[in-house]
Amino acid sequence: MITNENKKLAQWAMEFALKNGCQASRVSIYNGSSSSFEIRDMKMDRLQQASENSLVIHLFVDGRFGSFSTNRLDKKELESFIRNGIASTRFLAEDKARTLPDSSLYYKGGGADLQLIDPKFDSIQPDDKVTLAMNVCNEMMGKDPRIISVNSSYSDEKDFKYMVASNGFEGEASGSSFSLVASVSIKGEGDARPESYWFDSSLYYDKLIKEGLGTKALERVMRKLGQKKVASGKYQMVVDNMNSSRLLSPVIDALYGSSIQQKNSFLLDKIDQKVLGDKLTVIDEPHMVGTSGARYFDGEGVATKRMPVFENGILKTYYIDTYSANKMNMRQTIASPSILTMQMGNKDTDGLIASVDRGILVTGFNGGNSNSTTGDFSYGVEGFLIEKGKLTQPISEMNATGNMISLWSNLAEVGNDPRTFSSWRVPSLIFDGVDFSGL
Repeated sequence: MITNENKKLAQWAMEFALKNGCQASRVSIYNGSSSSFEIRDMKMDRLQQASENSLVIHLFVDGRFGSFSTNRLDKKELESFIRNGIASTRFLAEDKARTLPDSSLYYKGGGADLQLIDPKFDSIQPDDKVTLAMNVCNEMMGKDPRIISVNSSYSDEKDFKYMVASNGFEGEASGSSFSLVASVSIKGEGDARPESYWFDSSLYYDKLIKEGLGTKALERVMRKLGQKKVASGKYQMVVDNMNSSRLLSPVIDALYGSSIQQKNSFLLDKIDQKVLGDKLTVIDEPHMVGTSGARYFDGEGVATKRMPVFENGILKTYYIDTYSANKMNMRQTIASPSILTMQMGNKDTDGLIASVDRGILVTGFNGGNSNSTTGDFSYGVEGFLIEKGKLTQPISEMNATGNMISLWSNLAEVGNDPRTFSSWRVPSLIFDGVDFSGL
């Protein structure tokens, strides 16, 4: 954790910057540690352990802005580091929009513990971590003659941050995470080499799912045998909960202040307008205790709060940081999402599939892109043909194309099965009338 000595060092660095030519300054001190173990075919392939101590200082000098970082936290060295940073910043172009946030927007403290760090983190033994990864690998190893290789990995990290700004902000945050991953590749028909994976992640070691991940990855890859294209046309599209956030991502990207300010957003000038479908309600819920993404303030110290993003397809907010707000003379919100939740239905992926007469289940996106200005997209997909509520033919090498506004306007049903370890809690989804190109 951040010691009082380091907190005092951050405050000293901020004051030193002000005394040497800065009009404003913000200093963050980070420390943390991480480890990872990768297993390939039951042999240790890679291991990594790291610890970090670093200081980042933001300097606001004569209408100019510079950001500098160092892991050398000796006061004498920091003096010349900060002086050199101030001198370098003076060479930059003037940009009056670079300021600290209005101090009235800052988080003032007093929030309950968000419980984002596992108190047992340091007591978990390296041998136990390796054993976990080995067990995952062993669930796949030798289980089928078509297997080419099996891989597993364990990783964990914890981090602490303390931040102070010259116009009155002081705050700290911490977090931990653990993850286990299984992946496998097999020989398919001809030159096909299907691959698949499964994983789990958690803030707490005891809540991490430690068994069955390899079995699930192997089950997922075996379902891909015999993949081929099917006829081009319009289909209902079901997207599973491993991949649904990929389709929300361009929509959220279009809400960032940088995109709005550069007029590089297909949701420009759309606040309080109905832009997407009735079934889309997204809320930013930053204070969910024990949940990845929870926080009381953003990277600038601005206080987070519960915030509707879309209500029944109506756009309610943009993500506007200080710089974008100053540039556009707009009201500042926060710089980025915390925890995104969706208003859900009552079916999981299987339930959604059962409701589809003819469609395509997407279980993976393979390349492609979305145009941030127009919302037009083209993604390579793999998955399964759905006929009369059943998965019939594994598919690959097909493309889904369209426009994000029309896609989300055709959101037919929202599932109830988000993967809750993610800060984007997006369940399985059904979209009507999606164009697929294949045969």
